[in-house]
Amino acid sequence: MSLHDHHCVNALNATARERILIMDGAMGTMIQGLGLGEDDYTGHGTGTPCAHATDLPQKGNNDLLTLTQPQAIEQIHYDFAIAGADIVETNTFSSTAIAQADYGLEAAVHDLNVEAARVARRALDRATAQDGKPRYVAGAVGPTNRTASLSPDVSDPGYRAVTFDGLRLAYRDQIRGLIIGGADLILIETIFDTLNAKAAIFAAIEACQAQGIRLPIMISGTITDASGRTLSGQTPTAFWHSVAHARPFSVGLNCALGAGAMRPHMAELAGVVDTLTCAYPNAGLPNAFGQYDEGPEETAEQLAGFAQEGLLNVVGGCCGTTPEHIRAIAEAVAPFAPRQLEKEQAA
Repeated sequence: MSLHDHHCVNALNATARERILIMDGAMGTMIQGLGLGEDDYTGHGTGTPCAHATDLPQKGNNDLLTLTQPQAIEQIHYDFAIAGADIVETNTFSSTAIAQADYGLEAAVHDLNVEAARVARRALDRATAQDGKPRYVAGAVGPTNRTASLSPDVSDPGYRAVTFDGLRLAYRDQIRGLIIGGADLILIETIFDTLNAKAAIFAAIEACQAQGIRLPIMISGTITDASGRTLSGQTPTAFWHSVAHARPFSVGLNCALGAGAMRPHMAELAGVVDTLTCAYPNAGLPNAFGQYDEGPEETAEQLAGFAQEGLLNVVGGCCGTTPEHIRAIAEAVAPFAPRQLEKEQAA
């Protein structure tokens, strides 16, 4: 079966040549600010009761709120869109059967992903109706809480808690739901294990083929410490070589670090990748209470430095970043041209 490109591809590529694209900020921080309890998560207080039976507590299962508190999630997406985001991520970071097993909600995976894409689309359509700016839904695919490259048991280094095929099938179910729900892109994010990412890439290709459409894929790794490596031991350059075969729309880094600590690693990536670069750091590093203290102006000023150096094509925020952060980031990077690809420079 021949695949056709998603209708957003040409528009996205054209905009990316003109300016730095803006992504949204953190969903988790915004949800924490709502102060929701167990009954809110299950929808048995206010909201829509969860249609999938489970005896396990759900507080903290942020993805479930797509089904039980859709208006709240839609409002968060809308607030980020109006703040300046071109690309908004679905509330699906943990919407795989592997991650939802912690909550006994493996059976909800299809609904979680389909509805998350639809809720995001509604929010973006509302924002576009207001200001006329096109916006895009990125189906967010998180790393799961298992790793295919490393053993969770120090005494048994050959043991694995998950297989490549187990990951592939879980990701395929997730991505199928995101495509059916209307996602414009697939974002494989916060990658700490490249083998997990390769399973997600394989799954994205399979899911797209099954639906007869080719969606752009964004790939975002995470550097977990001062060594400048992912948890599974790769430098940014090695990470790129591991995923370049997917011909992604963008490659970059998110989470784990604030902008300041991320800068050298983004500079390394920008020097080697032949596609768009993407950075969405945390609002600094968490304090002793796990809170993020870096204000919008401080984050924006650092990311303007990235833009001035020509490191950025796509930029946004991860943990701790609010619509105010995204508004400040969008304004701060606006004066700077997007990073040029070598093939454009040669043209």
